Amino acid sequence: MSDPKQVTHEVKLPEREMTKFERERRAFLRLLPQLLTTHRGQYVAIHQETVVESGTDRADVAMKVWQRVGGVDLYVGLVTDEPEPISRSGVVRKKHD
Repeated sequence: MSDPKQVTHEVKLPEREMTKFERERRAFLRLLPQLLTTHRGQYVAIHQETVVESGTDRADVAMKVWQRVGGVDLYVGLVTDEPEPISRSGVVRKKHD
């Protein structure tokens, strides 16, 4: 008889489909080497896996796209070979003594 402590179970979970945002981000990463030669230092908006807008202000780039196509999911990324800066909420916490 087998030892019950040695029993293993294989669980197969269904693969979930990527969201539109995830597909757009993946497209940005795929396009990044080419974008570094054409849009370095700019933000680009990715919609339907293509560049649809670019500029120096992230919010402005997103707003221009949403004005044209409506409030769809898109990805706006900074074209750089450096790690992207971390965005903060703007909340300043004071240290209490």
